[in-house]
Amino acid sequence: MHAATHLLATDLDGTLVGDQNSLQTLLNFYNNQPYNVSLIYITGRHYQSALSLINEENLPVPDVLITDVGTAIYIGESLAQDLVWSQRLKQSWMPEKIDAIACQIPNLVSQELPVTNRCSYYATDITVVEAFRAALDQAGISYKLIYSGGRDVDILPAGSGKGQALQYILNMYQLDDAKLLVAGDSGNDAEMLTMGFPSVIVGNAQPELLEQQRHPSIYRATESYAGGIHEAWRYFYTD
Repeated sequence: MHAATHLLATDLDGTLVGDQNSLQTLLNFYNNQPYNVSLIYITGRHYQSALSLINEENLPVPDVLITDVGTAIYIGESLAQDLVWSQRLKQSWMPEKIDAIACQIPNLVSQELPVTNRCSYYATDITVVEAFRAALDQAGISYKLIYSGGRDVDILPAGSGKGQALQYILNMYQLDDAKLLVAGDSGNDAEMLTMGFPSVIVGNAQPELLEQQRHPSIYRATESYAGGIHEAWRYFYTD
C-alpha cells in the first residue's frame, strides 16, 4: 500500500456489488491497465458478513477492509485488525449506556449484531431518530449518528465513520499523491464522498445521497453499481 499509485475506496452493497456483469467489466478494465489499482472496501457490514460477501461475489481480496461503518479496520493479506484504531475509538465509547437509552425510545428497534464497536437500530420515522439524538445529547454521551436508507440508525464512536477511517489509512500509508476514487450509494457513504477526493455517487444511489450538494469533486454517474464506478474512473483518470 505504501507504493500504491491508484486506489479505489468503495462501499460494497449497492455500489461495487449489485450487478455481476458490470462488476466483471470493471474488474477486467482494472486488470488491463498498466497500473495496479489497490482496493479499500468500506462497508456497513461486520467483519464475518463482509468476508461472506467477498466470497459469494468472488471479489478480489482488498488491501484494506473497513467494516461496521468505519469502526473497524483490517489490513494486509491476512486482513489483521488494526488495534491502534480500535483502541483509539474505545476511549470514550459507551455502548451499554447507548443501548439503555435506545430502549426508552418508542419505535426504535435494535439490530442484533455480533459486535460492540457500534450500536445499530431500525427506525422508519425521522422523528424517532431525532428523539434518540436528543436523548443521547441530554445524557452527555459522545457519539456520531448516521441515518441511512430511510431505516438504518448507526451510533458510532466519536471520531469514527467511513470518512475518518479512510483518512486514517491514507495518512498511515502516506497516500496523498495516489489517484483515488471514492464510491458510494447511501447516506452512510456521505462523509467519505464529501471529503474533497474524486468521488462518485452511483446511478442507483439512495435519495438521501442524491440530495447532497453538487461539487466538482463528486461525479454523479448515470450507470448503476460497478458500472457507475467504471464510468467515474474514466471521467477522472483517462491515463
